[in-house]
Amino acid sequence: MNTAICLDLDGTVTRQEVLPRIAKHLEIHEEIETLTNATIKGFIPFESSFKLRVRLLKEFSAESVRESLRSIPLYENICELMKKHPDNFFIVTGNLDVWVNELIKKIGVQAFTSTAKIKADEVIGIEKILNKADAVNEIRKKFQRVVAVGEGMNDIPMFEAADIAIAYGATHPPVRTALELCDLVINNENTLCRLLKTLL
Repeated sequence: MNTAICLDLDGTVTRQEVLPRIAKHLEIHEEIETLTNATIKGFIPFESSFKLRVRLLKEFSAESVRESLRSIPLYENICELMKKHPDNFFIVTGNLDVWVNELIKKIGVQAFTSTAKIKADEVIGIEKILNKADAVNEIRKKFQRVVAVGEGMNDIPMFEAADIAIAYGATHPPVRTALELCDLVINNENTLCRLLKTLL
């Protein structure tokens, strides 16, 4: 079966959440971490939280944000599998394109992201916040089956739109709604890679 695999970026491909990593580098860690944790747990809707976090980061150049991600640790076996099958893997992330495109290019697969309004390498606003279900529906046009892998509240639309949903808890425990909706729960990188290979 022709299968597409959609992975969240934060805590699924990266070993750390992206925005707290950026915030620590830019020394606004406490504010961003509080918002991120509340969002992951579903206390604040992703869209509202994301707008607040972008507002906190607007005073910094996009380049300074990209710099903070150049050494973010990745799940290397997952990245290696993606590089071997670049046509079947997609990163689906709510993060802004200008922040994560360089990292995604390094990983070597296609991606769906939120998009920023930019002026002189500074984020002046948000053009579009990605709905992950829209990404799955777009990918479905070319594939018979779509597999979604994630763990946070903003992954729920992707889980609902996919044929198979996998809650991945290697970085932190999946939220309760993800556990309720998923078909499988996996907490180990190598186990996830073995499963994804069987689904390709």
